[in-house]
Amino acid sequence: MGKKLIIAEKPSVALDISKALGGFTKHDDYYESDDYVLSSAVGHLLALICPEEFEVKRGKWTFAHLPVIPPHFDLQPIEKSAPRLKVLQKLLRRKDIDGLINACDAGREGELIFNYIAQYAKAKVPVQRLWLQSMTKEAIQNGFEHLRDGADMQGLADAAVCRSESDWLVGINGTRAMTAFNSKTGGFHLTTVGRVQTPTLSLVVEREKEIRAFVPRNYWEVEGEFQAAGGTYIGRWFDEGFKKGEDEHARAERLWQEQQADAIRSDCLGKPGIVTDTAKPENRLSPLLFDLTSLQREANTRFGFSAKTTLSIAQALYERHKVLTYPRTDSRALPEDYLPTVHNVLAGLPDLYAPFANEIVKEGWVKPNKRIFNNTKISDHFAIIPTGTVPKSLSEVEAKLYDFVVRRFLSVFYPAAEYLVTTRITRVGTHPFKTEGKVLVKKGWLTVYGKEESDEETNLPAVTEGEKVQTEDVRVKASATRPPARYSEATLLSAMEGAGKRIDDDELRAAMAGRGLGTPATRAQIIEGLLAEQYLLREGRELIPMAKAFNLMTLLEGLGVTALTSPELTGEWESKLGSMERGELSRKQFMAEIAQMTEDMVAKAKNFEHDTIPGDFGTLTTPCPKCGGVMKETYKKFQCGSCDYGLWKTVAGRQFEGAEIETLIKERQVGPLNGFRNKMGRPFAALIKLNDEHQPAFDFGNSDDSSTEPVDFSGVSSVGACPKCKANVYPYVTSYVCEKSVGSEKTCTFRSGQIILQQPVDNEQMSKLLTAGKTDLLKEFVSSRTRRKFSAFLALDKDGKVVFEFEPRPVKAGAAAKDKAAPKKTTGKAAADDEAKAVKKVTAKKPAAKKPAAKKPVAKKASAKKPAAK
Repeated sequence: MGKKLIIAEKPSVALDISKALGGFTKHDDYYESDDYVLSSAVGHLLALICPEEFEVKRGKWTFAHLPVIPPHFDLQPIEKSAPRLKVLQKLLRRKDIDGLINACDAGREGELIFNYIAQYAKAKVPVQRLWLQSMTKEAIQNGFEHLRDGADMQGLADAAVCRSESDWLVGINGTRAMTAFNSKTGGFHLTTVGRVQTPTLSLVVEREKEIRAFVPRNYWEVEGEFQAAGGTYIGRWFDEGFKKGEDEHARAERLWQEQQADAIRSDCLGKPGIVTDTAKPENRLSPLLFDLTSLQREANTRFGFSAKTTLSIAQALYERHKVLTYPRTDSRALPEDYLPTVHNVLAGLPDLYAPFANEIVKEGWVKPNKRIFNNTKISDHFAIIPTGTVPKSLSEVEAKLYDFVVRRFLSVFYPAAEYLVTTRITRVGTHPFKTEGKVLVKKGWLTVYGKEESDEETNLPAVTEGEKVQTEDVRVKASATRPPARYSEATLLSAMEGAGKRIDDDELRAAMAGRGLGTPATRAQIIEGLLAEQYLLREGRELIPMAKAFNLMTLLEGLGVTALTSPELTGEWESKLGSMERGELSRKQFMAEIAQMTEDMVAKAKNFEHDTIPGDFGTLTTPCPKCGGVMKETYKKFQCGSCDYGLWKTVAGRQFEGAEIETLIKERQVGPLNGFRNKMGRPFAALIKLNDEHQPAFDFGNSDDSSTEPVDFSGVSSVGACPKCKANVYPYVTSYVCEKSVGSEKTCTFRSGQIILQQPVDNEQMSKLLTAGKTDLLKEFVSSRTRRKFSAFLALDKDGKVVFEFEPRPVKAGAAAKDKAAPKKTTGKAAADDEAKAVKKVTAKKPAAKKPAAKKPVAKKASAKKPAAK
């Protein structure tokens, strides 16, 4: 008798299934019983690729080979998960396997993961579908008793594949077409677009436009200070007849004329007021359980974690420590059969949380409640909660996030916090002043967070009804309206999640309900991608759109490819994919529409008749260095209106900001600037200088090697003593150099980059390195090999060379005490080989960054030692 192979989406689900069904024996990468073989994927194992015979090897970034619309797609194993795919292929080839059970997550992506595996392995056996929204033993057993036929899921399977292929077609063709357009005049100017990425970027650009266009309006408020028998309090004048209208800045307490405010002050000053108090109770429920987006949003607000960092920590708490449930979820509720599991979790929490868990159990607060337990609010996964496993050896940030989730989980079972809210109206003549007081009566769920009554109280001195109070003072306070705040990762995540609300069409808005732009699992990746492509800059907690972002929006609008900038495209797709899931729309029809859209998009870019895209461009305040004329910005250049002088906006893959060009023309140099890329796509930093012909050229700081003139460091502050010869070290071009390593007499070789692996090293950190032997922990290094960010200290070795020093890793139990000592210093031959080589490279006498090639150079070579920026 044959066996059925069960494929789950994640190892943790496979483990739960093995426990629920029982009778399994554990092998290396799978479980086996008398009736089943059970294994799992680890998320996506395969990615779409264009078939070899249809892919363009040369000239793929030109219009000659666009659009790329293959008649079918191939699948390619994802490198990091290839071993797991091989395990599943081996199990699928077993002769005793006569059926498959798709136990991947109950949703579109789960269907896609399973079907890609079955397609790649050329599986021919019948398929059944396990559909679970809860992972309790009873739910799993019930799911296996009611397996669905694989054919019943065809609509969902088609929608999943269509979504994947459509994203490929739009992303690949859109990126290649926009890159080809921007590279028409020479060079290679990568311009990435995507169905989710570009509308997300549009949100940030539109907000920045609002900020730039904002004109502040002055307003005045009148504040009274009143003396009652029980004490002093403050009240604000307000308009009792105020109604909210079209003016978003209008408030009941705001006055737009200073004379009106002064008149109120004159009327009230020194006159008594009559008091009326209205008190009413107010209940405040605890926040809902976390899904990934709300966790990322609140961790960004509370701790300053990026969305990527939060996901990474949550994933570690789930996979490695097994103390949280699956984090990549968009649900904030639990299954309705999860009450027994919640009791088990409460019993297993660390001692720190035992008082709260015991109170919850004692009071019987775990009970059916649609706000917490609701199957209709669950999609592929339920909310993020602790598992009840006691954590061991958590890092500081892991402990923070774990505590954050546990307290949210505990608080949701507590009763509401109860307040007494008092609204006091003090009437001076005909002028009303409002004061609000809030007293915490019962802490409720705030107990979990250690809130005391004083934390949220804004108590008022007691008064008797109709008491006459003395007006001690009346002040007029001037202020001005403020522009909307820039997006932080927290607010951008919220905007992505609620992007469907911005759509006017009711049907499309309904189709995007609960979906938004991207998924909880991909939103962090989208934001990081926009940062990596230099569309956005992270400054503190703000996300600021760069010139490249504005240029992309100008390009898409100028070409008429506006569908890519709006969430309506996602709305249209979701509406049609929903129809496909219900069997109302065929896969063939949908993909034909996507192919047509792709062809139209490429045609608009290919056939655009003008060289310059129209747009709202600025004018520089610094005059043309060649003739003194006015320099104006165009789509691709900063061009003088009086002569032929111009500067390209994009050089070596990096786009200049207007302020940077202003500095370059005014001071004849700017930088060092990060983000340039050479012909191999490697990032590098350089100083840009104007030569004698007013053309820009890269300066890597090595032109002094052949100089016979001493370098003048007067007016430049030293950052410390050279670790090799004790002479002074100064910032110089793109490096920090020993004063004896440059100029006519070179007796020292010390040099270190001001930017190392895309991590800026400022004067303060270099000074720490030279004086204390080590910098602070720097967190923005980017590996030249893997392109991943990593953190490290910069340190000095015994020879005065700059090396990486990494934080010590947690030592396993039983390790020798000496292994717990100081962190090891790493050089080019240690474990982090590429990082150490990079330090060696940037601290060498001649940095390896080379000039990028371009078909039409912007600048001529200033000298043999100064490659021209192109």
